Amino acid sequence: MQVTETLSEGLKRELKIVIPATELEERLQSRLEELKDRVQIRGFRPGKVPMAHLRKTYGKPAMAEIIQQTVIESSRKALDERGEKAAMQPELALPESESEAEDVVSGNADLTFTMVYEVLPEIVVADFSGLSLERPVAEVTEEEVAARIEDIRAGHIHWHDKGDAAAENGDKVMVAFIGKIDGEPFEGGTGSGVEVVIGSGQFIPGFEEQLIGAKVGETRLVEVSFPEDYGTKRLAGKPATFDVTIEGIAAPETHQELDDEFASHLGIETMDKLREIVREQVGLEFGARSRQKVKRSLLDALDELHKFELPPKMVEEEFNNVWREVQADLARTGNSFEDEGTSEDKARDEYRGIAERRVRLGLVLAEVGEKNEIKVTDDEVQRALVERMRQFPGQEKQVYDFYRNNPEALASLRAPIFEEKVVDHILGAVTVTDKAVSKDDLFADPDEE
Repeated sequence: MQVTETLSEGLKRELKIVIPATELEERLQSRLEELKDRVQIRGFRPGKVPMAHLRKTYGKPAMAEIIQQTVIESSRKALDERGEKAAMQPELALPESESEAEDVVSGNADLTFTMVYEVLPEIVVADFSGLSLERPVAEVTEEEVAARIEDIRAGHIHWHDKGDAAAENGDKVMVAFIGKIDGEPFEGGTGSGVEVVIGSGQFIPGFEEQLIGAKVGETRLVEVSFPEDYGTKRLAGKPATFDVTIEGIAAPETHQELDDEFASHLGIETMDKLREIVREQVGLEFGARSRQKVKRSLLDALDELHKFELPPKMVEEEFNNVWREVQADLARTGNSFEDEGTSEDKARDEYRGIAERRVRLGLVLAEVGEKNEIKVTDDEVQRALVERMRQFPGQEKQVYDFYRNNPEALASLRAPIFEEKVVDHILGAVTVTDKAVSKDDLFADPDEE
């Protein structure tokens, strides 16, 4: 194998690789020798087929397989000999003309192909042992536990049909509606079989209150204005009308007392045990949020500490992934870049910066993980797969088969586990100080500003 570097520009490399025809011939001879004892050809006893006949019958398809295998092996060997790691799968270009390809397959010419790739940059991991981070922590108060139990009680309300009685505050009303702006129906403004609990504040301000006094079968004109900060920008601040038809009305049964009997209906022995379970669940939720925030602080710090050239194709692929999410979100909400107070060009620059950050941090974490021999075990991947299967009840086998038959999908389960283990390793090496905060501060999102 002869390897010649034809391009070295930044992180981009191009190699010309030549495999002598004699080497391909040797491999073909070995392959035909293997076939000689295995194939059955009419008129010949097993193992007695002449080599010339074997070559005539199996030579070309065998050589095609050998070429494919040789290209893969030689490209890997070339990288190993150069001590390089490709950032992504190299692009391999074989002879394009039929005559060139025929000469190679026939053994009359050397195999020449090019390999184009980007190398991973040299990453010098910064010394983060002197790094200090704050981890926000919030106390699980009795008020929070009581509020969560109230949510549980609200979720276990029993409703009874009110028949011809009028809707009152607190009732659940089943409605069908057609929303209009300037007299014309708007996209997403039509629905049926929708449940509205009057007084819950789940609908546009003013909508629920205008259903009080309505009866089943009645159609009402509800007039409202969308809030200025409404999620769908094209509707924000605009007045609208809804033709609302009442399909059913149900009243809540009297709330149960929060006692041991209530807890037993939930399958829990006592009310004290229920409070204990809720406190534990809230604690886990608060703890997960605390970790999420200290991890964000750590990643911000790592991003600042590491500056190096990024493989352009890795950045481009990550940007394309991010951009697809952005476009899907705009399509779902019906918004435009102008609605978001920006332009497409500015948004592209912003999200390209996000893609660069993701690639940079991914490479840094990978380097830390490799240097510290951090591994993801098969058992950890299996647990992640089982958890994924639970998200699709009734389709567990299809999910299992999908991941087991798709290495890339299985890798998508392994990657976040690896990331969390590396983050744990780094957090164990830096100074982390707990900072008491309120629940609101713990769950505040600075990116929403």
